Amino acid sequence: MDDMLKEFVVEALDLATNVEEHLLSLERNPGDMNTLNAVFRSFHTIKGGAGFMNLSAMVSACHLTENLFDALRTGQVPVTPEAIEAALEASGFVADQLTALNNGTEPDKLSTMPKSLEKMLTDAIEMKGVSKKTAAAKPKAPEAPKAVEKAAAPVAKKENTGEVDWDAYYRAVTPPGTLPDVEVEAEASESEAEEVHAPTPREETEAVKSSLSGGEVKQSAPAKEESIRIDAVKLNVLLEVAGESVQAANQAAVLLEKLSQFKFDGQAAPLMSALTETLTRASRYSTELQRATLATRMQPVGRLFQKFPRLIRELARDLGKEVDLNIAGAETEVDRVVVDSLYDPLVHMLRNALDHGIETAEERINANKSPRATISLKAWQEASSVMIEVTDDGKGMDAQRLRDKAVSKGLINAHDARTDDEAFQLVFLPGFSTKEVASSVSGRGVGMDVVKTAVERHRGAIRIASQLGTGTTFLIRLPIELSIVPTMLVRTDGASLALPMATVQRVVELPETFESVGGQPVLRDLGRPLPVKSLGKVLGYTPSSERVGIVIAAPSPYILSVDSVDGTADLVIKPLTCISTPGITGTARSAEGELVLVISLSFLLDGCKMRERITA
Repeated sequence: MDDMLKEFVVEALDLATNVEEHLLSLERNPGDMNTLNAVFRSFHTIKGGAGFMNLSAMVSACHLTENLFDALRTGQVPVTPEAIEAALEASGFVADQLTALNNGTEPDKLSTMPKSLEKMLTDAIEMKGVSKKTAAAKPKAPEAPKAVEKAAAPVAKKENTGEVDWDAYYRAVTPPGTLPDVEVEAEASESEAEEVHAPTPREETEAVKSSLSGGEVKQSAPAKEESIRIDAVKLNVLLEVAGESVQAANQAAVLLEKLSQFKFDGQAAPLMSALTETLTRASRYSTELQRATLATRMQPVGRLFQKFPRLIRELARDLGKEVDLNIAGAETEVDRVVVDSLYDPLVHMLRNALDHGIETAEERINANKSPRATISLKAWQEASSVMIEVTDDGKGMDAQRLRDKAVSKGLINAHDARTDDEAFQLVFLPGFSTKEVASSVSGRGVGMDVVKTAVERHRGAIRIASQLGTGTTFLIRLPIELSIVPTMLVRTDGASLALPMATVQRVVELPETFESVGGQPVLRDLGRPLPVKSLGKVLGYTPSSERVGIVIAAPSPYILSVDSVDGTADLVIKPLTCISTPGITGTARSAEGELVLVISLSFLLDGCKMRERITA
């Protein structure tokens, strides 16, 4: 794809996404003229660029939709559900074409405009299929503003005199927007001519001064560009270099600290002082560079969330259910890579909520619920993590039914998943589904497994809370920044390990002996008995004397025993690409240059369990 086409696709995709959001808003508020005009302008802009790129199918779809919205905004056609539906279909077709181009499809290989879409748009323009009641409620065309139009027509001469109308000439050559429009005094009878009050030269002068002082004059200077597009690969390279520079500065600081333990006399003393100051300044600048680079990759999740209202609307229609989607926290910022990778998981979760969680209108009425269900999509920042929550007010999950289904499919043993939280996690097992017959929406047992895999790939975790008859909540926790993670450095059997600070509550001293409950060592922390688990034993290291405990903030809290704690550090994480080790999400270098293994966040939240899944 050449640069010009790529730039068009990026800009047009943004417009197409905003169009869907505007259309759904227009469906709730049909009289919003600002939204009508915004949609018209978006299709007009896309049509212009598509025409320049010789994308005929896109031009045809945009042209018909532009005609429809021209009729809607002038009041010739009422804003009906049929018109909104036709516009949504056109928006979807345009977005699909742009996505195909973005994925490398050649322009001449794009599909043609479907006849069904052309018919929908034409019928909407001609008001076919619109009920008489809807047509009778057709809004009146908005009255044209009573103002004198400054056109490029020949200047009229004054009546009966043959002289040039200098006032009109003055107004014709004055730049638009400089002078206020002259109001027209309309008579009661439509047949009578409108009389225009011509302002005096003094009034014209005062109007010009007022316009200039108010900044209303349109400037001819080119607009200043406040943003530029940068290739994502170049940005990733810059971020990696910034991270390595911080790592090098930290290592230099450690070496300098060790060097300062020696005594330097004579000319060496001022050199050491200058070296210390230089390294301090270099460390500060490298940290600022890293933060500035990270900020360029941060994007609001609203860019992702605004794609889902249309998805929910269409799927709810196909399933015959009434559903509203409420979005909150769209301004929450997260790493661009996370935003791009969350689309498929959230689609699976929303489809799952609609198909499995939300009841039909009849079932909801019988359960004393509103016939119209609600799905909430919410995001917020919590410490160094971003939280994304998907909640529905449906029928909830039956933990016992989930256990029975997993056992019958051979996915778990009869004694596994004893608690409800563990039972809810069964939906993430590959091949698990409560549907007896697969449909086009769900039932094949792959969707939720994709969700967990995608979340854990970005060092995140996902939990489920559900109450039978009330609803279900999926909570995703992801690091705001993927490349740098605040960690606690610990040591076990001589190995250096890093625990994400998002799970660390506090550090406690462990006794030589523990109480035992069901064969599991237990220690009371703040009055509550918590199980104690050896990090070295879980990961396969040789057992050693572990006298330091770390209280892990998990759904079921516990204490992780280690040999020692070496402090905290913001580590630049390198993901494991060639091998997959349970419990390990990546590697990093400490300030001393030592290789550190980074423990997975989801592994810690799951209680450091090495799951052995049974196949049927």
